[in-house]
Amino acid sequence: MTGAQIFRIGLWAVVALVCGATLAVYLSQSTTAPTSPEAAYGSPFRLVDQNGAVITEAALRGRPSAVFFGFTHCPDVCPTTLSELAAKKAALKAEKKDLNVVFVTVDPERDTPAVMKDYVGAISPDIVGITGEPAAITDMLKGWGVHAAKVGEGADYTMDHTASTFLLDSAGRFAGTIAWGENPKTADEKLERLASL
Repeated sequence: MTGAQIFRIGLWAVVALVCGATLAVYLSQSTTAPTSPEAAYGSPFRLVDQNGAVITEAALRGRPSAVFFGFTHCPDVCPTTLSELAAKKAALKAEKKDLNVVFVTVDPERDTPAVMKDYVGAISPDIVGITGEPAAITDMLKGWGVHAAKVGEGADYTMDHTASTFLLDSAGRFAGTIAWGENPKTADEKLERLASL
């Protein structure tokens, strides 16, 4: 067998491994969150709100929801996003429309119910804060396809996380996202449409 033949066989073996790994990743992710338009988005969860009361996916049914994942030590993305959502919720309320704004921590080690209560209370008393045991939060993040990773060491670590807002209709079904930095007019129109679902 020549060197060229060995190289070709090795190259095909690498291609087969990469294809197999890609398929495995796809299959593992495709089972974490339902994609059927008839199914509620994400996975079931049992966590606690900012008042320490048990909260489940049932809190995302009955009215449209804007769900954002972040953390209370976030310097800009999280407070900005939550402030914008709270302002839109207030505007919709004035029009007799409803919007459930939910903030789920990706940093449950620091974001206890008391910390979450102070944080969301400072932005708007109408925001629902969700936290819980780290393992349960990790399960929810996985079920929603949300990325979160600790960056740095010690008490001053930060969190890298998905910065999109998930939009759910009143049945809990996926209705779109708002990206961080999206055109404010477009984001506003999405929330207006969401409030009518």
